[in-house]
Amino acid sequence: MSVLTITNTNFDSEVLTSEQPVLIDFWASWCGPCKMLSPVIDKIADEISDVKIGKVNVDEQPELARQFGVMSIPTLVFMKNGKIVQQSVGVQPKEAIMSMIR
Repeated sequence: MSVLTITNTNFDSEVLTSEQPVLIDFWASWCGPCKMLSPVIDKIADEISDVKIGKVNVDEQPELARQFGVMSIPTLVFMKNGKIVQQSVGVQPKEAIMSMIR
């Protein structure tokens, strides 16, 4: 499954009312650690189909970043049924992300 770009416009349909769990990566183009994490997130998206993977650019979607209290990036938020299940800040190895969403 490909990575979705999450915006204010599609947030409700892609995340809040999603029948699948959703992993959201809050990132920015200028963020070095975000650039390190991005290929890991892309690889996970290619390997699994039962969890939606989305990215929120905090510079383009500051309202969503505020809504989730994102103070540092990268921040990963795992949601089920419109509710936050788990959250992590900083670069995580693939294994840690997989255990977060399983």
